[in-house]
Amino acid sequence: MEEDQEQYRAYQRLEDFEEDSPPGEEDLLVHVPEAVKDSWHHIKNLDNFFTKIYHFHQKNGFACMVLSDFFELIQFLFVVTFTTFLFHCVEYDVLFANKPVNHTHSGMSPDRNKVTLTDAILPAAQCAQRIQASGWIIFLLIMAAVFWLYRLTKMFCNLLSYWEIRKFYIRALKIPSDELCNFSWQEVQSRLISLQREHPMCVHKKELTELDIYHRILRFKNYTVAMINKNLLPVCFQLPLAGEVTFLSQGLKYNLELLFFWGPGSLFQNKWNLQPKFKRPGQRLELAHQLSRTIVLLGLANLFLCPFILVWQILYAFFSYTEMIKREPGSLGARRWSLYGRLYLRHFNELTHELQARLSRGYKPATKYMNSFASPLLAIAAKNLGFFAGSLLAVLIALTVYDEDVLTVQHILTAITVLGVLVTVARSFIPDEHLVWCPEQLLQCVLAHIHYMPDHWQGHANKSETRNELAQLFQYKAVFILEELLSPIITPFILIFSLRHKSLEIIDFFRNFSVEVVGVGDICSFAQMDIRKHGNPQWMSEGQTQASVYQQAENGKTELSLMHFVITNPHWQPPLESSVFIGHVKEKVQQDAARAPPAQQILCDSPLCSSILSEPGTAPENLLASVLIHPVLTASGLPTRDRRFTQPTTTASAAASVLASLSTSQITGHHAAPTGNSMYQSDHTALQQSLSGSDVQLQSVSRSSLLFSEFASAEMSLHAIYMHEVSAPQPVCLAGTVCVCACSARCPAALCVWPTLCVCLAGAPRFCVCVCVSGWHPVGVCVWQAPRGSVCVWPTLCVCVWQAPGGGGGVCVCVCVCVCVCVCVCVCVCARTVGVSILTQSGLVCRYTRITARGSGLWACGRRQTSLLTRDNKSMPGPAPGQDTAACVLADGRRRAA
Repeated sequence: MEEDQEQYRAYQRLEDFEEDSPPGEEDLLVHVPEAVKDSWHHIKNLDNFFTKIYHFHQKNGFACMVLSDFFELIQFLFVVTFTTFLFHCVEYDVLFANKPVNHTHSGMSPDRNKVTLTDAILPAAQCAQRIQASGWIIFLLIMAAVFWLYRLTKMFCNLLSYWEIRKFYIRALKIPSDELCNFSWQEVQSRLISLQREHPMCVHKKELTELDIYHRILRFKNYTVAMINKNLLPVCFQLPLAGEVTFLSQGLKYNLELLFFWGPGSLFQNKWNLQPKFKRPGQRLELAHQLSRTIVLLGLANLFLCPFILVWQILYAFFSYTEMIKREPGSLGARRWSLYGRLYLRHFNELTHELQARLSRGYKPATKYMNSFASPLLAIAAKNLGFFAGSLLAVLIALTVYDEDVLTVQHILTAITVLGVLVTVARSFIPDEHLVWCPEQLLQCVLAHIHYMPDHWQGHANKSETRNELAQLFQYKAVFILEELLSPIITPFILIFSLRHKSLEIIDFFRNFSVEVVGVGDICSFAQMDIRKHGNPQWMSEGQTQASVYQQAENGKTELSLMHFVITNPHWQPPLESSVFIGHVKEKVQQDAARAPPAQQILCDSPLCSSILSEPGTAPENLLASVLIHPVLTASGLPTRDRRFTQPTTTASAAASVLASLSTSQITGHHAAPTGNSMYQSDHTALQQSLSGSDVQLQSVSRSSLLFSEFASAEMSLHAIYMHEVSAPQPVCLAGTVCVCACSARCPAALCVWPTLCVCLAGAPRFCVCVCVSGWHPVGVCVWQAPRGSVCVWPTLCVCVWQAPGGGGGVCVCVCVCVCVCVCVCVCVCARTVGVSILTQSGLVCRYTRITARGSGLWACGRRQTSLLTRDNKSMPGPAPGQDTAACVLADGRRRAA
């Protein structure tokens, strides 16, 4: 027993900060008002209860939810019956006029030229006979009927649940059904927290916080987001021709949730507690083998159900998208945020409606950025294809207008439809010649809303690699449809051949990144947004985190999630470590804002200032846009010593200036935290002054929860821009960078690749010390083996001093053209050429070739394995391995070196 308790060291029980019930409080009697007693006192499954409350609000109440479930049943029934009818109750030979229709039996005058729809429909008896003759169809219909009855039963159960939640909204939260759409989720959440004080829904805690509610609703979602962030789930694959692709369909996501969270044999035992055996490191290998076997069984089950699911996917896609493609062929070329992108870009503790609002704001900037990449070859092909298809379409339309009998020609409507689709698709690939895009600015606008961007995207917005990586998050709708159609086929193979091999990593992940919170249960530790445990020093948390690389969240997700949650829920009191980090961010913003142009200048000198003053509803968006496109961003707004970049750094400074001028308590009004807890408190009043002359009055605006949400979104966007720029990895040759590389005798040269990698090159100094100082003016010092040496003043001047073995010497001044990665191309001019000494090892020979009579020349190096040049231009045997050998090549004004 003691051994088992010792094994719990990797799995810790986290006591809530300032939220635990006082000792013995669980024994106190709680008075419950009769008006709200009902079934909401000490609710056992708060996860399910809070989730239903959230969905009830987001789906607009009882009537909408019931109607939605009802039509889902009708839709399923329609697809099954209509498909069966099309396959067995229609005479297609009559419909296609391949078989004459006899009307004489019904007493009607024969008219063989006119076929009605009823002529092609078989009688009910004949239709039933056809269906009964097919055992396969009978089997499928029975399966569909069983599934439909299951959904019907579930609908009636949900109906009772919806009614209970409706009563809870009316009686406990005091929100009438007809007023539900006028309440934001923050207001509903605030009433829930207030209700807990009078009517304890949670038995373990007297006080509920916003974070508790988010943890309950997003318990499993936070785990999934963390697994995507740590690259644990196999959703990225390398294909031979397509390169790197991501695949995460609804079917695969459903299987992952079934496997980990709520299916039979899942890791959780009661929806809110991880099974105890998964908390013990001693059983990790056994549990990994068990999980691997479960994954294989689940994959085989998917493989067995593949034909049925595939048929349903095809039918559903056909009925859903065919009319849309006929009406708007270009809709397949529209983009949508992929399922993988939604998980990759999602903050910890971010509700679905918050994520959807954020990605919806980023849709247009992302579309503009993706459209800024145009293929010239594809555009030429599209223009010509559009011309030919349009010409044929024009002729057919003209003939139809002249004589409508043309429509009776076989397949003429098909030809018109296909040609119209071709013209529309071709036009979508032709770029607008009147638009000029700035990829860096567009990508910056995308970042402002999606909040996450890999470091290697910065400064490479015009690269196709960046565009392709964003395309994995922002995919074509046609790609989405294709993925869903192929999902029944691909999902079993991903489960069996990819996910199964990650069983041990998955077991370790759930053990290492699960914590128990009093009153909440087991949650993902990343959802605590604990900077000390999961912070990244690169993301403004240096000195505040003790996390190893394994424990750190990627791409600053911990830091950005914390900022997002604080801004979205200003009443929430963060723990001490989080408060220290937030204070550090505020201090850094104030420091950078002091060196940036005033916020009033950024707002009012911008061309969009008039839009802010004239359109109150778009003030938050225009506030953000003013920071992104203001002319000061490319001007000399920063001190000289800080001009390391052009657009990114100045954008961060402008964002810092506006953030420092924001007073959250004045903008958000009663939704904001008290003055002492405001995100920013500043003496600057630039924002208020810039808006004071307009109809936009902050005091009146503060009363709108919608505008609070918009301003909170704009503030978070500014934080995302600022934190990305501040935490961006610096270029190689920056101030304070020191590279030291030492070489052995068998490695006669070394190239220092900052900060840790040394690459050995033959014929260079044994010891290389690179010192970079003062930003763009670093100094490089190269120490050679005595008595030869050189001092290189980087990046423009290289002074070399040497001494020949025979006593000769000289000085060469080399002018070098260098790039930031410390790669230089040098042209050397020798003031006096008496002799040139070359340290040669392993057969390397450097020759000096005279260009002018005064001794100017170029160095050319090559490898010779058999001999070296001597002073008399005679060959000599090459050196033994590891032995230093010197050779001289004479060059003067009268003759050229051999």
